[in-house]
Amino acid sequence: MRVRPETLVALQHAMERILGMRAADCLVTGGRAALDRPPDGGGPRERVEALLATLTRTGWGEFALERLTGTEMTVVVRRSAIAEAYGHAPVGVCHFIRGALEALAPAALDRSARVRETACLATGAPACRFEALLT
Repeated sequence: MRVRPETLVALQHAMERILGMRAADCLVTGGRAALDRPPDGGGPRERVEALLATLTRTGWGEFALERLTGTEMTVVVRRSAIAEAYGHAPVGVCHFIRGALEALAPAALDRSARVRETACLATGAPACRFEALLT
């Protein structure tokens, strides 16, 4: 079953009302779990691009790999369905996507990495931007 972004955002709003800032941590954890097994085969770039193509096909936004080195990965999401459904916000809101990218990081960087959303459509940026740095 595929969850529509609007449904996830309704859940996110409810969680924020009840949990406050802890809701973001819950959604990141859910995003990690959603990517239960990163793509196999190919090199790091091929694995990352395969997942990003899958996320784009599922309607979550237009995902593109901006940068991939041995220690960092940057992904840009244009038309993030989560940010569009969320509406205006003072901070980034794409926590579920951030979690999925954290689950992908070991396949891309050979180790776990923390992912930060450094720009978000919901805050007025032209696109969402995620940076993964080795932990």
